[in-house]
Amino acid sequence: MALKRGLSSSGVNKNRSGGGGGSRLPIILVIFFCFLSPLIFFVGRRLIITSSSADQNNNNNAVGSGKQQLDWRERLALQHVKPLFSKEVIDVIASSTADLGPLSLDSFRKNKLSASWKVIGGETPVDNKAASETNQTATVVKQEASKGKVDNISDNARSGDTPAKLARRQLREKRREKRVAELLRQDDEATARLENAAIERSKLVDGAVLGKYSIWRKEMDNENSDSTVRLMRDQMIMARVYLSIAKMKNKRDLLQELQTRLKESQRALGESSADSDLHPSAPGKLKAMGQVLSKAREQLYDCKLVTGKLRAMLQTADEQVRSLKKQSTFLSQLAAKTVPNGIHCLSMRLTIDYYLLPLEKRKFPRSEDLENPNLYHYALFSDNVLAASVVVNSTIMNAKDSSKHVFHLVTDKLNFGAMNMWFLLNPPGKATIHVENVDEFKWLNSSYCPVLRQLESAAMKEYYFKANHPTSLSSGSSNLKYRNPKYLSMLNHLRFYLPQVYPKLDKILFLDDDIVVQKDLTKLWSVDLNGKVNGAVETCGESFHRFDKYLNFSNPHIARHFDPNSCGWAYGMNIFDLKVWKKKDITGIYHKWQNMNEDRVLWKLGTLPPGLITFYNLTHPLQKSWHVLGLGYNPSIDRSEIENAAVVHYNGNMKPWLELAMTKYRPYWTKYIKYDHPYLRNCNLSE
Repeated sequence: MALKRGLSSSGVNKNRSGGGGGSRLPIILVIFFCFLSPLIFFVGRRLIITSSSADQNNNNNAVGSGKQQLDWRERLALQHVKPLFSKEVIDVIASSTADLGPLSLDSFRKNKLSASWKVIGGETPVDNKAASETNQTATVVKQEASKGKVDNISDNARSGDTPAKLARRQLREKRREKRVAELLRQDDEATARLENAAIERSKLVDGAVLGKYSIWRKEMDNENSDSTVRLMRDQMIMARVYLSIAKMKNKRDLLQELQTRLKESQRALGESSADSDLHPSAPGKLKAMGQVLSKAREQLYDCKLVTGKLRAMLQTADEQVRSLKKQSTFLSQLAAKTVPNGIHCLSMRLTIDYYLLPLEKRKFPRSEDLENPNLYHYALFSDNVLAASVVVNSTIMNAKDSSKHVFHLVTDKLNFGAMNMWFLLNPPGKATIHVENVDEFKWLNSSYCPVLRQLESAAMKEYYFKANHPTSLSSGSSNLKYRNPKYLSMLNHLRFYLPQVYPKLDKILFLDDDIVVQKDLTKLWSVDLNGKVNGAVETCGESFHRFDKYLNFSNPHIARHFDPNSCGWAYGMNIFDLKVWKKKDITGIYHKWQNMNEDRVLWKLGTLPPGLITFYNLTHPLQKSWHVLGLGYNPSIDRSEIENAAVVHYNGNMKPWLELAMTKYRPYWTKYIKYDHPYLRNCNLSE
């Protein structure tokens, strides 16, 4: 037995440690304990049974937290053993059984002692609120309960227990069965709660997204699946590969069969992009093509040939993609520079009505304010009547006092009558307005202006109007951007001649015709430019919109005078100090660099590159909220940034008056147009 073995081993150890002539006390203790060991086991068993019975009668007061259960060795030392044995004997017994732990009911289960030491009916404490009990625990308890009932009856019959003990044992069995039932019920409730939570979470998941991106999905489970379409396209690719190989190997029958199946698949596929769009005959064509491809694989498959054909097809497809991109660029540039029919109609109708007016009715009021330096003056150069009207209307509607604003409009001779007629019919509140014709500026000629002189050269005419006579869309797309008519118009270059156009003004705010004003702009006139000429919003980021993007720094003239990392800025809303302009001779600087760029070696065409050069170190940066750009090309501008901006700019190809315009940005522009106006209705202009 464990206790006896432990005591014997302890005695031997003491003899060994004490040497050959040690004390006889350990030997006497061993002999004495051998005679009394049955009594010790009997007393220990009675103590446990008595303790268990007392615990049950106290209604689980002891069976709960486990803190009140006493070690049997403590009970033995305190109640029975102490009068019989000395402290040394008790220590030997305790040390020999230390590895067993306290002989509580839990220790019997954990250490698997013999059945004679088990007290059936004891339970480990379980919290009534524990809903996370596992199924395995409940099953084991249930099996022990069902088996323990039969074992107890047979044990009682064999041991001859008294009726009182039998009654207590049966009572414990009933409590155990009741507890097992309670555990099973709690386990079922916990399982039900977990299932309900899983169902609720699954309702929040988009099944379409899972079906589209999950690698474990079943293709046909998604009603919008395109698996059949993709399979048919793959079959057609392989059919073309085997067609070319069949021609090489002179397999006429297989070649004809592949051609037939390929045509059938093409007709069945059509323009379908999803399985639901396929013709009803598609599954049959798919199966027939699969059979032919299997046959072709058996007869024609050659890894090297197939790889070469697929590589050639990939290269051809890549070339087609590049060609389509060029065509797309060409068409977008073409659409960007065209005038919609509605706006052209509006211009023609207004022009006709203007020249039918008598001369005395063609004049605007308050002409005396045109040269008053104490008012807020705006310069707007445009040949688009509708766009100009939005700029003027949005400025006036957001101004605190419209009577202090003066608009200087300059257009070409084709739109001069239309621009005058529109603002005569729709005066901008109390603001002053004046329209001029750029062709009437006699001082603006080829002898004075380098751009006009360059446009008269044969090389420039060749570049603009012939461009090597491109024979296809893709071949002419590379330089189409720079052959845009706006680069030929003096309206675009007139911004470099502001002091010449308005010699009596001190400050002027320049506006493009593709902007919308959303706040009062009068505070711009009080901005201190710190001796600079141009006040503008900078557009550079960490590595873009800097000088090296616009200028050719491989040219020594550019590399010598400018920093490639200098920050770019935006045209579209610029406040110019015309007094400092005249002192710095800004127009002369522009002429100098424009003359040097006659062969377009310093920069491509346009007005921003020469503007960056002309106003280099003469531009004062404004806060970005004054001018938000990108509504003509950037679809990801933050809405709050747009709404907090004083001016929003539709720079890019997607102008708000074109069908190319981005839908989500267009309302910022259209809200300043009265589409119920008779002229607009007659020209079919609508939102």
